[in-house]
Amino acid sequence: MSTHARPLADRLAAASDAQLEELLRARSVRTDADWEDFFDAAEALLESGSIERGLAALTRTEAQHLRDAVQGNADADALTALASRGFVDGDGRVLPPVADLVTSRPAISEASAVEESPSSEAASARCAERAFTTIGDLADLLLAARSTPLALVATGALSAGERRRLSTTSDPDQLREIAEISGLARAVDRELRVAARAEDWLADPFAVRWAHVADSFRDALPDGIRSNAGWVPVAEWHDAFPWSTSWPARAQNLVALARLLGLRADDDTEPRWATPLRRGEPVDTSALESLLPTEVDRIFLQNDLTAIAPGPLQPALDNRLRAMSEHESAAQASSYRFTAESISRALVDGETESGILAFLHEVSLTGVPQPLEYLVAQTAARHGLVRVGPDATGGTSVSSADENLLEAIEVDRNLRPMGLVRQGAQLASRVSAETVAWALTDARYPATLVDRDGATVSARRRRLAPEPHPVSTSHAALIARLRSRQGPDADAAWLDRELETAVRARAVVLVEVAMPDGSSRELTLEASGMGGGRLRGRDRAADVERTLPVRSIRSVRVLES
Repeated sequence: MSTHARPLADRLAAASDAQLEELLRARSVRTDADWEDFFDAAEALLESGSIERGLAALTRTEAQHLRDAVQGNADADALTALASRGFVDGDGRVLPPVADLVTSRPAISEASAVEESPSSEAASARCAERAFTTIGDLADLLLAARSTPLALVATGALSAGERRRLSTTSDPDQLREIAEISGLARAVDRELRVAARAEDWLADPFAVRWAHVADSFRDALPDGIRSNAGWVPVAEWHDAFPWSTSWPARAQNLVALARLLGLRADDDTEPRWATPLRRGEPVDTSALESLLPTEVDRIFLQNDLTAIAPGPLQPALDNRLRAMSEHESAAQASSYRFTAESISRALVDGETESGILAFLHEVSLTGVPQPLEYLVAQTAARHGLVRVGPDATGGTSVSSADENLLEAIEVDRNLRPMGLVRQGAQLASRVSAETVAWALTDARYPATLVDRDGATVSARRRRLAPEPHPVSTSHAALIARLRSRQGPDADAAWLDRELETAVRARAVVLVEVAMPDGSSRELTLEASGMGGGRLRGRDRAADVERTLPVRSIRSVRVLES
């Protein structure tokens, strides 16, 4: 048991609830820590692992202040800040366990004044192009996750299969991280699901999309690299937390994300649009937009069932076009291919033949080619041959006027997970109607979703992340439990704790016992048991078993354990 735990426990007990909350947060203590009293808290905070975590969270300035305090050179403000982390005692001295670990750390290099250099026109152009590509790739990831959530591994990264499926220029896991930082997606049950706000983001123009992501990235930066509402020069990021072994890798990742978002050039210069963000000013996209082509609202439809956008297509149009086609290339001049499956998917999603053709006529610079009109008409005519809807028992029924088609569905191995069984002229399943409709569509059956009255309804495939429940980070319950165990006699409680620890360790202790005549006597005992308010142990000097009333013991010191 640490000899420094008792004074620290006394200081913790004397602190206000607000001061305790600040200390527990600074030391990253779990809100459900299994501490029973302030002695437990003090011992836990003095464990080397806890101190190591506390030191790793110190910024460069805070770490230097702590090193100065070890050498007796810290000022009053620095000592007050360090006391709020439980690193110094009431007299401003660094606790010995903390001092031992601090002195074993390498010296902190002096911070040099760094000024950001503005990017050249060529470097700025490359940054702008990278920002445009990243936002486009991020949209692709969100669109993929909107219909089918992306599988995650235990570390929170995308699975290898999902990484292969996403045909993005940028690293998929860096895009996932940007999506989570921006609040556009969240990890739910080992899946990456799109958040509700992503629906509006996907329909916004590039400038609005980028501004939201860049502002969210700035807000997510840790305190060690923040400067007011902005950030310190990027060259200072790598040394921001000098005693953290994990920080260099994280800093490198943050710099990589900044490059992806066009906030940092490859030659480590700063483009013009990054400067307001660094200074903590509102986002200004005008300089960025001046280097990018204007978004277009028209496309070329071709006889080979493809569509070409002569420039970056407006996001709202791009989203709708993707819903009825296969997106083939993601360059500034995007291309799309129409297939029977893509048109069928759009019909299941709520589109109609007339709605699709009207949209294509509206956005096409070349009219709608006859082969495309035929494809839409034929797919719409076949669509609905299989009707999927709820039945009277709460399950799902699948019906069709084409008995051969129904028989094919019944024996299709790909549909076995749906549990379809014959019930008269229909097939029945316990799986939801929407899920069955999409499974049939994916298996290339002309399925449509209907309600109980037989009317066609949209089967939009959306699995949005639920709104996050506010997670309490308050230590109020823990503090209340510690207060409830706080007795009126701290000395007696500490003595009981020392004796119990000695008994568990079968330690040899030197106890000071008050005698009836008022004098004191020291006994060296091999502690063996404690109960009924008495300590039992073998007296080493007399080689006899003694039983001492705890109330008569004035102090105890461990000699051997």
